[in-house]
Amino acid sequence: MTAARPAPIDKRAIWAIALPAMVTNVATALIGIGDMWIVGQLGDAPTQGAVDVGARLFAVLFTVMNFLKTGTTGLVAQEGTRAGKDAQVAMVVRGLAVGLVIAAILLIAKPVLLPTALGLLGASGEVLEAARVYAEIRYWSAPAVMANLALIGFMVGRRQMTAVLVFEVAYNLTNIALGLWFVLGLDWGIAGIGWSSLIAEYAKLVAVGLFLARGDFLARLKRCLAEKGTLGWSALKPFLSVNRDLFLRTVVLTIALAALTRLSAERGAVVLAANGILYQMFIFTALLLDGFENAAQVLNGERAGARDRKGFSAYLGAILLRGIAAAALVAALFAMFADPVLASFAATTAVEIVAQDLGIWLIIIPFAGVASFILDGIYVGASWTRALLLTMVGAAAVFALSLWLTWPLGSHGLWLSFTLFLIARTLLQLGAIPMLLDREFGGPGEDD
Repeated sequence: MTAARPAPIDKRAIWAIALPAMVTNVATALIGIGDMWIVGQLGDAPTQGAVDVGARLFAVLFTVMNFLKTGTTGLVAQEGTRAGKDAQVAMVVRGLAVGLVIAAILLIAKPVLLPTALGLLGASGEVLEAARVYAEIRYWSAPAVMANLALIGFMVGRRQMTAVLVFEVAYNLTNIALGLWFVLGLDWGIAGIGWSSLIAEYAKLVAVGLFLARGDFLARLKRCLAEKGTLGWSALKPFLSVNRDLFLRTVVLTIALAALTRLSAERGAVVLAANGILYQMFIFTALLLDGFENAAQVLNGERAGARDRKGFSAYLGAILLRGIAAAALVAALFAMFADPVLASFAATTAVEIVAQDLGIWLIIIPFAGVASFILDGIYVGASWTRALLLTMVGAAAVFALSLWLTWPLGSHGLWLSFTLFLIARTLLQLGAIPMLLDREFGGPGEDD
């Protein structure tokens, strides 16, 4: 195949994708942070711990399916420079079909899967009872969650970042507003958090569907559905291959994150609540810096589709540089404001003291994680998903060993191990890139 003429990189495009994605991702983080704050006003550590357990549960059940979004984004971006808009619509059709099958399986498996997952997270007593109430309600949002992942991934792959921003912000504001009303106004307790999440998810699906129905999308959708090959095995196989690897990679990541909750729960409700607050701060940081991951998925995906090695490498360096600068800014803000922020989320004084003692990790983690977040986007954009899975497995092995060695250090040992996990991911990903570039584009200079 003859390579396309290399295109100069557009540095403004990095920010045009990254900045709206940052705001979008921060809005997403507000779900967990907002839920923790709302429940914190009830002044009950077990209930606050239950929200953390519930959030981790749905990280296992729903966020592990985020491959539907990331995989669709990378493939849609590639098709934009390789085959055009009809091929992009065909990709989202495949994403929706796979997502709805997954949702059906989750709902069928609910009677067994839900209690098993709660048990694996180590919750007990009051924490377990409250977490079960929350989970029983939110679980039914599965079909909307899966469809939204595919649709948002499609929109990101087509650089429709402003629209994605509007929908995500509206979704999260709706969720928080309903949570405040149900929990603090109607006194529904933790059940109100579950209902607010459920209602907001389906409202988002309706809004996104109506938006995409405009213009020529429906006509292209009808053409894709009329073609038997759209959902045929030969067309689904590459899509499923990419998403299988992303799914397994996300499973490994989610198990690593769930280990933080499990090991925190073993130390009691106060430590669980404190680590839960730090975890939400980490998620906030990760989602903020993931704006650069989104830029990498789209821009490097487009360069991969165009067979442009020079442009691909140039975007890799440019996005990494900007991501590290953003991580430095985030770390500086935590250095100045970590204590009052952590105090505002704590349900009790005991939780506040434990959380503030761990605040140093909020300064370290942005530096440890930013490169791995961006490299995830590079790998997804180029569909290097098998390598992404293998590097994640290697980093998880480092994490497991570190958890064993640092157990006597308490919660500091947990966060030290997690930091080493992020660093190991970065080193393994960087080490594999030269080989992957040669495999994807040929040796240096062959795309000239």
